[in-house]
Amino acid sequence: MSDALLARVRKLLAMAEDPACTPGEAEAFTAKAAELIAKYGVDQAMLAVADPAADPVGDRVVTVEPPYARDKSGLLAAVAAPMRCRVVLLERRGQTRSHLFGHRADLERVELLFTSLLVQAAHGIAASPVPPGEHVAAYRRSWMAGYTQAISVRLWAAERSAAAETPGAELVLVDRTGLVERRRDQTYPRLARMRPRRLQGSGMVRGYQAGETAHLGGGEVTRS
Repeated sequence: MSDALLARVRKLLAMAEDPACTPGEAEAFTAKAAELIAKYGVDQAMLAVADPAADPVGDRVVTVEPPYARDKSGLLAAVAAPMRCRVVLLERRGQTRSHLFGHRADLERVELLFTSLLVQAAHGIAASPVPPGEHVAAYRRSWMAGYTQAISVRLWAAERSAAAETPGAELVLVDRTGLVERRRDQTYPRLARMRPRRLQGSGMVRGYQAGETAHLGGGEVTRS
């Protein structure tokens, strides 16, 4: 991102990460939340049509720290997919890592937003009491599942909206996604699909609600 845009996004994300930020403020941030990052992604894609070398396909490995590393990796995948990146989960020797593939501009967007959402999720989980008699880990995993689902819905909507506003963008983005998937498949030619997890906690609804108000990085809001 440009220095000015990066500074603006970081400032907004820092405000959203503040524990003092109320749900109402977070909801106000979200009014133009994904719009800024989504529009940037489409703009970079269109610029790269004339010069593909300006935004090449790359990859990076992200180490996801415990607790709930598998659940956090799910959040990373949910952020990556609408931004036309692809993730391969690597779990070895007790360490959870995600191999992320995408165009350079999209990888940058994913990492910036994922880092902020992790902080916001930590605040949200801490503020969500575990029902009496329920296992803490089960509740928090289900909370993360709901949070991740809400983030995914919002990001897909924002990315589609940004693409629809730019003539010719949808075909360009399809081609870019194809290049990313080809790079992933060349790296992992025998990739197996993960089995869906069965979650037993009751935190999904509260997690989804938190994901609906999480700040995604766009717009300008003045606190009252």
